Amino acid sequence: CSRAPGEPSMSNVNVPHLLLSRHRWRWPEIAFWLAAFACLLMPSKHLILNEIAILALFALSLDLILGYAGIVSLGHAAFLGAGAYIAGLFAIHVSGDPLLGLLAAAAACGVLGFITSFLVLRGSDLTRLMITLGVALLLGEIANRAAWLTGGADGLQGITMDPLLGLFNFDLYGRTAFTYSLVVLFVLFLLARRLIHSPFGHSLTAIRDNPLRAAAVGIPVKRRLIAIYTFAAIYAGIAGALLTQTTQFVGLDVLSFQRSADVMLVVIIGGAGYLYGGLIGALGFKFLQDWLSALTPQYWHFWIGLILVALVLIGRDRPRRLLHSVQKYVTNRWQSLTGSKAAGSSTGGA
Repeated sequence: CSRAPGEPSMSNVNVPHLLLSRHRWRWPEIAFWLAAFACLLMPSKHLILNEIAILALFALSLDLILGYAGIVSLGHAAFLGAGAYIAGLFAIHVSGDPLLGLLAAAAACGVLGFITSFLVLRGSDLTRLMITLGVALLLGEIANRAAWLTGGADGLQGITMDPLLGLFNFDLYGRTAFTYSLVVLFVLFLLARRLIHSPFGHSLTAIRDNPLRAAAVGIPVKRRLIAIYTFAAIYAGIAGALLTQTTQFVGLDVLSFQRSADVMLVVIIGGAGYLYGGLIGALGFKFLQDWLSALTPQYWHFWIGLILVALVLIGRDRPRRLLHSVQKYVTNRWQSLTGSKAAGSSTGGA
């Protein structure tokens, strides 16, 4: 497995102990999630925070295949749109229970991801780009033509959701919606974090770095890629279901190329191959979009593109090294302070 910055070489460390230490929670992670749940106490901004949580889950699903498995996709919105329509149709024709709709969307997108994974694994990266894009465009055209089922260009309307857990109604201010989306995001993040730090996750990074070498050491490359592609499709489908349930509307734009391009941009901004990259990228992208569109409504795309160019020129490793240095400094200072206090108390007691 790859060595993180500041870690000793693999010849000088116990590998199982190193993998276990990587799985432990660190204070920046705890602070991140405490800040996220503290946003529930904010009196406003719940609507945009709900959008950020859904976009973060969508970006996390793309990062699982792009950052960890090396599968490039330009049509990841196919699963977002499929989950959105399945959740909407389920609410109209079967049940308005949000959790049941979430499970239905996850199951349907898992099947769709499993079927399309065999097409994606054929050929090179350019072939995968065209296949993923083609799948999204095909689903978008089907949704447009089947207006009797999906509403076509007018969108799927008449969606009514039951109270969450039978207790919490979806209010106009978005408080219930944001709480719901944030909890789902956190639970799925825990599952993804456990998966990435497992032997399965390390085999994915080995496949991403060198698939021929991974196959030579006995890793079932195709089965691993099919599994992670299906897993990512389920995550994207759940994000689409959350979008439908919290807005109670589905339009053809959920299957558009713009959705796939936006989530790719989010992952690039936050950093691929880093679980928090999609979350941080979604936060930065949404707030930049909200701020820049209010500042320059016609040219906000220009400024986001300029920021993206700056990120490419600066490089991804420099901010990571800076963050790691700050984390290491704070940890060392905390250990020295606690150590000095313990020494002082023992001296006083003596």
